[in-house]
Amino acid sequence: MQRTAILVDGAFFLARYRKVWADRDPNDARTVAKTVFGMALEHLKALDRPRESLYRIFFYDCPPLDKTLTKPISGEAFDFSRTNAATFRRELHDQLRRQRKLALRLGRLVDRGEWQLKRNAYQQLHDAELEWEDLTDEHFEPDMRQTQIDMKIGLDIATLTYKRLVDQIILVAGDAGFVPAAKLARYEGIDVILDPMWQGISADLHEHIDGLQSVCPRPA
Repeated sequence: MQRTAILVDGAFFLARYRKVWADRDPNDARTVAKTVFGMALEHLKALDRPRESLYRIFFYDCPPLDKTLTKPISGEAFDFSRTNAATFRRELHDQLRRQRKLALRLGRLVDRGEWQLKRNAYQQLHDAELEWEDLTDEHFEPDMRQTQIDMKIGLDIATLTYKRLVDQIILVAGDAGFVPAAKLARYEGIDVILDPMWQGISADLHEHIDGLQSVCPRPA
């Protein structure tokens, strides 16, 4: 039987989720987890493949930041592990683990222990809509980034390809970080489809995939 694996970049999916399903509560972890599984089934349906052809869904994300930092303006201590965002992430990961045919792949969230100015605050300063002396803690965010995610996606693609576990891979992502692994899979005869959830992609990205398909509702 032909098999399909679906690989989901969690950070990208959650960012698009708020735009695609604007009528849903983005903090309802159970609904978000079910939506991931529902998208997988929609892809199989669109490709006219039976539900049994689903090999596995891989969801890549990072645990929330579990650290206390000192706010840049007020000097107050702020525990990131107690934020609503951290609570949601932990609940989401728990719900994802309960989904059938879904493997949760966790990377690391690395912070530098520093704060950086938010993009919109920088723009307000640039446009003279905000003065430096008017900055508050709310204008800053921690300087952090995800690590190991691209590596884990690449390793899974290589494993699926060389072990001939699937004949088709669907990537739910929006950037070119997966391109080297996708080129490897295509070279070995695997059908690679990109689902950018209706987000535009660069023109040269088309040459590294076999198809472009979004199955979620198209944002207005």
